[in-house]
Order: sequence, then structure tokens, then C-alpha cells
Amino acid sequence: MLDNLFNKYITTKNIIFGIISILFLVFITKIKDIAILFFAAYVISCSLNPLTDKLAKKLKRGTAAGIVVVLSVLVVLAFFVPIIAMAGHEIKSFVEHIPTYAENLKHFASSIPFLNKTELANIDITNFLSTAGGVTTQFLNQSINISINFASSIIYFIVALIIIYYFMADKDKVRAAYLSLFPTEMKEKAKDIVSTISQKIGGYVLAQIATMTSVGIIMTVGLLLSGIEYALLLGLMTAILDIIPVVGPAIALVICLITTFKSGALAMTLVCVVFAVAQLAENNFVRPYIFGKILDIHPLIIYFFLLVTAQYLGVIGVIFAPAIAATVCVLIEELYIKNIN
Repeated sequence: MLDNLFNKYITTKNIIFGIISILFLVFITKIKDIAILFFAAYVISCSLNPLTDKLAKKLKRGTAAGIVVVLSVLVVLAFFVPIIAMAGHEIKSFVEHIPTYAENLKHFASSIPFLNKTELANIDITNFLSTAGGVTTQFLNQSINISINFASSIIYFIVALIIIYYFMADKDKVRAAYLSLFPTEMKEKAKDIVSTISQKIGGYVLAQIATMTSVGIIMTVGLLLSGIEYALLLGLMTAILDIIPVVGPAIALVICLITTFKSGALAMTLVCVVFAVAQLAENNFVRPYIFGKILDIHPLIIYFFLLVTAQYLGVIGVIFAPAIAATVCVLIEELYIKNIN
């Protein structure tokens, strides 16, 4: 049996293919920012493909893909612009009170035994803010650099939309080009693998939006009912940070506690209660149901990929850590586990 497996898979073509695959992975690590951009675009395109497929039955696929991309951008703008507009006053007030929150953070660190001996509790807030103010002034004076960075962000955003469009419009061509890289005896396996990966990560974006929305709604409503200041802004901030697994919610809680520190222990307790309810609802009902159906990955695996992507791929890698984990798990299962079993 082992001889048959050896003769079937250990061929000259497969060896060459393996070497090319390794060289390709090494090349990807050298251009990781571009690779992450393409992977993110692929994940988003997989989530939008079902809608594109439906429209493609009545329209040309290129037209259908263009309509889906435009509609997606409009939906995002329609969702965020009104919220940001409503929270505009809170954002302005929040920024004006940053020195107060910095002082609150120092008092908060001083009141906790294991933090009062750290550098955080000994920060000279006045000197820090004056230095920060000087840095801010210098930064604002570099308007040309700011404009260039803003223009670069716009260009990256447009490029991402174009890549998403072509992934959807030329889905069959992209898949055919991908399959052409494999030896004949491996094409069917490669086709099954890419279909499984697309299916698993296709709903990742929609699932992430659903979990973020649930946390944002619970936090905003809970903070409003509790009479907490900046309820809308804190709810929006918590929802956005929730896109980063584990670390994001922790940062959101710290920001909420610092913001309500001046309001006393009762306000901070209410914030913790509302935050706990939001996280319990997300982690015990929303996330297991949605992500369990779509990705079917154990949390320990996601945490592992979270740490790996944080070290090597930065913030964007962390955001897409579950999708990367799903892709790697499918490859291991299809190429190794199924064969040995």
C-alpha cells in the first residue's frame, strides 16, 4: 500500500511542483503587504460572489460584479456616515478631554497595587502632553506628507476595489489559471480544495459584520440606558475594535473605563456590566452560531494564528487571522489528514 502511494504521489512532476510551491511561499513572504491585500480582496470577493452569481443570471458577469462593488461601497457609506455624523459632537468633546482622560489613566494605574509601581503610574502628564502637543504641531505643519499619505490610502482603497471586482468578474478565469498550475493528477484535488476554501471564508466578512453589529448595538443601547457619557461613540468604537480578535475588545474596555473614570465607581461598574453582557451574547450565541457554521475552527487554533499574524503580518493580518486559519486548516486536512487516514 505504501509503495502504491509512493509511486502515485512521488513523481518528477510532483517534486517540481513542490519545489515551485516552496519558492512561491518564500516569494510571498517578501511581498507580504501585497499578499495580504490580495488575500483580503479574495476573502471579500468570496463573500460577495453569491450575489454576483445571482445577478450574472440576468446580466453580463462583469456588469453584475461592478454593480455589486458599487452597492457594497454605498451600503458601507450609508451605514457609517450617519453614525459618524450623529457622533460628531461626542467625538469633538472626546478629543478636547483627552488630557483629562490621560490624567484619569494615571490615577487609575496608581489605584491598582500591581500597576502603581510601573512606569505608567509615574508618567509626567504635563510634560507628556506638552511634548505630544509639540509633536502634533510639527505633524500638522507637514501638510504635504499628510496629503501624500491620504492620497496613498485612497489609491490603496481603489486598487483593492479593482482587485475585488476582477476576482468576481473573472472568477472562472482566475480559477482556471489557478488549476493550470497543478499536474493533471492533482487538478481534481486542487479544485475541491479551492471550492472548500471559498465556501469556508466566503461568509467570513458577513459573519464578522454580524458579530460587530451585535456588540455595537448592545453596547450603545446599554450605555444609553445607563446614562453613560459618549454612549454612541463608545458603542461604535467597541464595534470597530471587535474586528480584532481578543485584543480589540480588551482595548475597547480600557477606553470605556478611562472615559467614565471621572463619573465614579458606579459608572465604571455599569460599563463593565454592559460590556460583559455584550461579550457574553457575542461569544456564547452570535459568534459560535455564525462562525461555527462558516469556519468550524476551534478557538485555540484562531488564537494561535492571531499571535502568528500579529508578529509577521501586522494589524491587517490580525483582522483576517480567522480566514487565514480556515485556509491553512483546509489545506492540512485535504493534503495530509485525509491521505493518512
